[in-house]
Amino acid sequence: MTIRWGIIGPGAIAHNYADGLAQATAGKLVAIAGRDAARRDAFGQAYAIPAAKRYATYAAIMADPEVDALYISTPHPWHAELSIQAMRAGKHVLCEKPAGMNAAEVTAVTEVAAQTGRFFMEAFMYRCHPQIARVLEIIAAGEIGTPHHIRTQFGFNAPYQPGSRLYEMALGGGGILDVGGYPVSLARLIAGAAIGAPFDNPVSVKGTGVLADTGVDAVAHGLLTFASGFIAEIAVAVCRNMDNRAIISGPKGQIVIDDPWVPGRNVGPSDATLHITVGQETRTETLRDARMLFAFEAEHVSKAIADGLTQAPAPAPSLADSIGNTETLDKWRAEVGYKTFAETLTTNRILPGVMPKGVAQIPKVTLAGVAQPVSQLIIGCDNRNTLAEGAIVWDAWAEAGGNAFDTGFVYGAGLHEKVLGEWIAARGVAKEVVVIAKGAHTPYCTPRAIEAQLDISLDRLGLSQVPIYIMHRDNPQVPAAEFVDALNALKAAGKIGIFGGSNWSPARLAEANAYAKAQGAEPFRILNNNLSLAVMQKPVWAGCVTANTPESLAQLRQGGVAHLSWSSQARGYFLPEALRHRLPADTAPETCFGSPDNAERRRRAEVLAAEKGVTAHNIATAWVLCQSFQSLALVGPRSPGEILSTLPGVALKLSVAEVLWLNLEQDAL
Repeated sequence: MTIRWGIIGPGAIAHNYADGLAQATAGKLVAIAGRDAARRDAFGQAYAIPAAKRYATYAAIMADPEVDALYISTPHPWHAELSIQAMRAGKHVLCEKPAGMNAAEVTAVTEVAAQTGRFFMEAFMYRCHPQIARVLEIIAAGEIGTPHHIRTQFGFNAPYQPGSRLYEMALGGGGILDVGGYPVSLARLIAGAAIGAPFDNPVSVKGTGVLADTGVDAVAHGLLTFASGFIAEIAVAVCRNMDNRAIISGPKGQIVIDDPWVPGRNVGPSDATLHITVGQETRTETLRDARMLFAFEAEHVSKAIADGLTQAPAPAPSLADSIGNTETLDKWRAEVGYKTFAETLTTNRILPGVMPKGVAQIPKVTLAGVAQPVSQLIIGCDNRNTLAEGAIVWDAWAEAGGNAFDTGFVYGAGLHEKVLGEWIAARGVAKEVVVIAKGAHTPYCTPRAIEAQLDISLDRLGLSQVPIYIMHRDNPQVPAAEFVDALNALKAAGKIGIFGGSNWSPARLAEANAYAKAQGAEPFRILNNNLSLAVMQKPVWAGCVTANTPESLAQLRQGGVAHLSWSSQARGYFLPEALRHRLPADTAPETCFGSPDNAERRRRAEVLAAEKGVTAHNIATAWVLCQSFQSLALVGPRSPGEILSTLPGVALKLSVAEVLWLNLEQDAL
């Protein structure tokens, strides 16, 4: 089977790939798309592409049934968008690096690949050249011992020119985004080889550099440290030539790759030279091949697609490898001080297509005292550090009908409130969203602290009022009446709507509301404790309280108080085993929720899930939402795909008998 390729973006690197395809046996070039008619036609003529296959729009080439796969070589800002659009159109994709402007974009791309079953690879052509496989063979043979260090750079001197993509922020310029992926990916590849893995991700990224007048990095140096002790010294530049060799060191010797990135200078032959030193002896190996560099990539990817694979075989980068690579680039950029346009309030944009068309909508419910309906699922906003990565998730959330956002004064030392506020401002949705603000976390859980923290939170969020305010903790040393008075004063001042408490006991909640009733004041209308099908065995954090006790559940069934559960999915306790180990050991699902009874609850959830055609994770979500009292669930998706996988649980309507059976309150359905 010969894979029929189309190319989007007839630039210089597109010529390289077209030349590579001409030397490949498993693929051939059949179409080109570009917005500039002259460039498009010139490219078509150079590669004998019929006029009918020279498309003026990207949508047209994606709709061509005679195109199996697309190579995307536009400027960086369009890589993720076009990759997603192409895969949604049924095409396999090879996308030039970087696969996205940040790791959140790359994650979204890889999720769409999984959803559509399409092949996707980030086009690091050097990883397909035989010299990389040979280096890994030498390391695996133990010739230099376990590698512990690499020094690798990619720098060239391209003087500034107005409008150059290398220097324009709007085009994703700078050394880190343009070529930083090369030394980072090689460093992570070798760090992985040191521990017998396809790649490894650094635990520390340090860096410095020089920004050009346009704000992009002209020069950047980095130091990557890995858990194994492996260290990588890396550097890139767009205005300075560098020693572009790679030097890999181990206790027994070293490997020097003369030209790790572009052996043969893209024209061929792509001969490569390695120098292997073991002890005092050095030998030189020359790998000779008449083909040009991109031919290896074209052949490798075309064969993978023809074989029905959705990821390219190693040592080409996998989907997870590309995510980890971009995460490292994000951290390196942050160290250097380069913020892309996607991280800027005025230029942040929506990435289309991350959610499939016609995605199921999250139902909305009415909460007493809140003017607008509230989505039954509420997204936690405690993990997005930049507007760029937050926007990917929150735009998808809004597309799925989510309008409720949970945040807290202490999250990210205030950064996460600020980032959410930037997104609200960028999208102009202040009147459409329901923001739940939390404050008064231990040790600042006092009546005086509430207003001071709230004012700071409102400033970060760019809001004058929040419809729901929740005390993050309780302080039993303070009479509940004092908290009720303080919160009523804030409500009277127009700063908050309804309010409640998180991690409050039934006794304290009853005390607060008895006082409010006696005074004719606004009571606590929200309880924000843990509630999940798996009963919490160990507090996730100090001072945490579960509502999954007979006393608390009986209190909620009396009405008047809605429950907003955190860790509603038991920190992933109901996910497949392979996905349960992503959290630190001290707060992992089995640590906080593991017990024989919960294991039985999980088994029952799996049985019911099989009957209903969903996952046990979805059953756990539905259990929270199908209580006999008003119950909403806080969830913590970190990507559009995680939102999508959660949605089936919202649509499930469990019977009373199923709810009781799942919670071990009856033996049979």
